[in-house]
Parts: sequence; structure tokens; C-alpha cells
Amino acid sequence: MKLVGLTGGAGSGKSTVAGMLRERGAVVVDADEATHAVYEPGTPGFDAVVREFGPEFVSDGRIDRNKLGQLVFNDDDARKRLNAIVHPLVREWMARQTSEAVERGAQIVVQDVPLIFENSLQGLFSHVILVYVPEEVQVERLVSGRGFTPERARSVIDAQMPIEAKRGLAQFVINNSGSREDTRGQVEAVWREIKAG
Repeated sequence: MKLVGLTGGAGSGKSTVAGMLRERGAVVVDADEATHAVYEPGTPGFDAVVREFGPEFVSDGRIDRNKLGQLVFNDDDARKRLNAIVHPLVREWMARQTSEAVERGAQIVVQDVPLIFENSLQGLFSHVILVYVPEEVQVERLVSGRGFTPERARSVIDAQMPIEAKRGLAQFVINNSGSREDTRGQVEAVWREIKAG
């Protein structure tokens, strides 16, 4: 079994590439999905977040991810406190999903993790794929696609390692600033290489 890391910057289109890898037979284990799962009401993660940040971050019985996101992207201390709660739970969830995939016979498991390089996790993977777009495209996509203000988009991007720095660290770089077909062609080439290698 090969364990592959998939990363990128906010708004780079990791989900699009993850979908294309799924189409080719990869099992994709998604850190964002893990984060949702470990925050679910009734979980230790939910209780820990409420204890740490207060009930004002709960809306309709669930963690208000938007409100919490606005806090942590503008407050380094709050981000560290949240990460200390969530990261271990996310790692456990992803490890469980990965081992279940291996038990089912998966040949290639892709872990979709936004902060592989920020958290020095690249050593866990046989290959790391970076989904790349220039920073101005990241801002544009976060504003048009997710309804962020330009200021919020920049603060989210600034909280991550610069995407240009990540380019030199990944084994494979998929430039996702062109057409969908162009991205698909790059994914196909990377997939063939990973399977062969």
C-alpha cells in the first residue's frame, strides 16, 4: 500500500484534484471531513472546543465553524489552542480510516491534508502532491467561491506557508490555474507515475 499526501493552499482546488484521484481508484481520506467528524455534537472534540472557547461558539447545537474560523485566523494564540484540541483527534480519525481502507485492500491511500508542510508531516508519505495556484488566484477563488472578504481571504492565506515555498517541497506539483481538462491531464500523469513507482 502506498500512502500519498495531497496538499495545497486555501482556494487552490485540492477537492477537485482529490475527486480526480478518487475517479482513478485512490481511497481519499480527507482532513476537512475529519475535522467535521471530530467536532460533531456528543464527541470529545465538541466538548473540548466548548470548554476552551465558550458556548457562544455553538449555534443550533453545533460548533459554529464560521465564527470559530474568524477568531482563529485573526488570533495566533486561539489558533494554537484550537489546534492542540483538534489535531490529535483528526490524526486518530485519519489513521483509523486509512487502516480500514488497507483492510479492504486499498492499493493507494491519499490523505488530503492542508498543512502537511506547516506541520512537518511529509515524512509520513511516499509522495506528496501539491495543488498549486498563484496567490492572487487563491484570493480570487476564496472571494468568489466561498464568499470571503478579500481581507479574510488574505488572513487565511497568510496563516499558511506561502504556496511558492511549498512548491519546492512536494514531489509532484499540479498547476490548477488552467482548465479542468488541463488539471485532469496532470492528475493522470502523476497517478501513472505513483502507480509505477
